[in-house]
Amino acid sequence: MSATIINTLLDKTKDLSLEETLSFLANEYQDKVIFSTSFGQEDQVITDFIFKNDIAIKVFTLDTGRLFQETYDVFHKTLKKYKKQIEVYFPEATAVENLLKEKGPNSFYDSVENRKECCFIRKVVPLRKALAGNAVWITGLRAEQSENRNDLQLFEYDGGFDIIKFNPLLKWTLEEVEDYLKEYNVPQNVLHKKGFVSIGCAPCTRAIFPGEDIRAGRWWWESSHKECGLHSAKKE
Repeated sequence: MSATIINTLLDKTKDLSLEETLSFLANEYQDKVIFSTSFGQEDQVITDFIFKNDIAIKVFTLDTGRLFQETYDVFHKTLKKYKKQIEVYFPEATAVENLLKEKGPNSFYDSVENRKECCFIRKVVPLRKALAGNAVWITGLRAEQSENRNDLQLFEYDGGFDIIKFNPLLKWTLEEVEDYLKEYNVPQNVLHKKGFVSIGCAPCTRAIFPGEDIRAGRWWWESSHKECGLHSAKKE
């Protein structure tokens, strides 16, 4: 069933622009299309498309409690520019309290398992809550961001969250993203100009060095696939 839906969406949108595709999805799945933003460059491009064109797509963000102040600054500037609502989802307070009580505030540095536990509590659980009851999840994923994102499709079924995922910027280059943001004066995180390409929680993100992989600044102390669980769920 999911394969049929994906093929139908690919066929119906193959000749549509990004804006037209977003409008089509909003009309096709009324009140059940949702976009997750972390206020990174890619997400700001999609936010601009949605807000300036008044497309009926819900926009939300996950506040892990460990974000950079610069990320909150972009959040605030985005609200002021577009005067549109962005819903915020937080981790369950009890789960965070128990984690810190049992393992301390920096347990994610000790092992991959601990880091994934923290990501699960602060990101995955709130994301499940945000996605519940929706049909389409729009993301800012790009294929060149990491090796394990090279096999992504424009539309795909995410079996982990039981939802159709739409990756509109899949084939965009970083240069195209940056050019768009500059042309349309879209708010950006000032950390991008300091070598931060992929920005997550403050304790888990650093600037990258020339020649390093785009995701090298995330969880730099480990040699995992550099994913937190949001976009590594099983597909069917």
